Amino acid sequence: MTHQVHIIGGGMAGSEAAWQLARRGITVRLSEMRGGGDTTPAHQGTGLAELVCSNSFRSDDDVSNAVGLLHHEMRQCDSVIMAAAARAQVPAGSALAVDRDVFSAAVEQMLASLPNLTVVRERIDAIPPQGHVIIATGPLTAPALASAIGAATGEDALAFFDAIAPIVHHDSIDMDICWKASRWDKGEADYINCPMDRDQYRAFHQGLLDGEKTEFRQWEGTPYFEGCMPIEVMAARGEDTLRFGPMKPVGLDNPRTGRWPYAVVQLRQDNALGTLWNMVGFQTKLKHAEQVRLFRTIPGLEKAEFARLGGLHRNTFIQSPRVLDRQLRLLRDPRLRFAGQITGCEGYVESAAIGLLAGQMMAAELGGRDWTPPPRTTALGALLSHVTGDAVAETYQPMNVNFGLFPTLGDVKKKQRKEAYTARAKADLAQWLG
Repeated sequence: MTHQVHIIGGGMAGSEAAWQLARRGITVRLSEMRGGGDTTPAHQGTGLAELVCSNSFRSDDDVSNAVGLLHHEMRQCDSVIMAAAARAQVPAGSALAVDRDVFSAAVEQMLASLPNLTVVRERIDAIPPQGHVIIATGPLTAPALASAIGAATGEDALAFFDAIAPIVHHDSIDMDICWKASRWDKGEADYINCPMDRDQYRAFHQGLLDGEKTEFRQWEGTPYFEGCMPIEVMAARGEDTLRFGPMKPVGLDNPRTGRWPYAVVQLRQDNALGTLWNMVGFQTKLKHAEQVRLFRTIPGLEKAEFARLGGLHRNTFIQSPRVLDRQLRLLRDPRLRFAGQITGCEGYVESAAIGLLAGQMMAAELGGRDWTPPPRTTALGALLSHVTGDAVAETYQPMNVNFGLFPTLGDVKKKQRKEAYTARAKADLAQWLG
């Protein structure tokens, strides 16, 4: 073996992990199947860190936006992805957008400058049986390797489709309309319930039928099955289908009326902090703007702020909170780390951020040093904590970084909250780096 770490996957996370390791003197083999005779249905070229969908890294505002804060923190951590983005930046207002080809070429050039990093164009079908490995194969992991990952993690810990329901920030829910209770008052009051009368329900049902939907890409197929049926598909089966399914009001007494509502939307806690709540059974193919418009007609959610909107698409990821430790190591085999979208983070920058952390963790381990994770008050720390244990494992789905993942601030006015989050994060990151 001529390398100390084998990284599988040359996307955002794999490239970033390789950079972090090689810059610290670790010898790295980076395997990427594109360019070696294989490709994926979504990629167009063979470049490392190719941007498949948008050319935008989203907001670059590090004062009032969680994504912009993550940009800032990655720059402070010598991120190759952020450095390449600076070289390839194109005008996009307050967002960070790049020329795709220039960006990929910049990543490749910077990685090629490291003599202890070797990029090999090869498809890996099995997990290497020995040595330190970072698996960063992304949402389109090749079938043979996906099977090997399933065997290593446990088949029930590997998913092939997102069936994503929207997630709402708790402090945007109107609890003067909603109430907390479980059906028939069994157990704890685990759900937030949003009541609907008959007219409200009928208008909502019609909105689901009329709303503009996104289409599946040709390579995705249509993975509908009863466990992740889009709510608009259920609505099309009949006017009352939802009232006997995810919007069933039976056993839920509204304390303000003493009666069951005609229909109910339930939200379930989605993280340990209680700041994020999942709309139960609301996975959907409605376009994002349509979701925001329609879901804000639900009583109690008129001013809802969404940490994530719904979706359903092809995406290979593991149930990270259940199978990884706090340093992204597989509990069953700690020589293996996972990074990027396969861990259940969503987005270019988030994938690269988890790759950055995986690289730093591995370098510290090989150097015999203890590695302290960034504080949970930072964007890096909040994202890492969510992936490795703060999320509810049973309902775990991919997510972007957002302020709902951060520890609460206490008595800070809502208008000043975002700025307070970023100020606290920057101070804590500086102390961590120092």
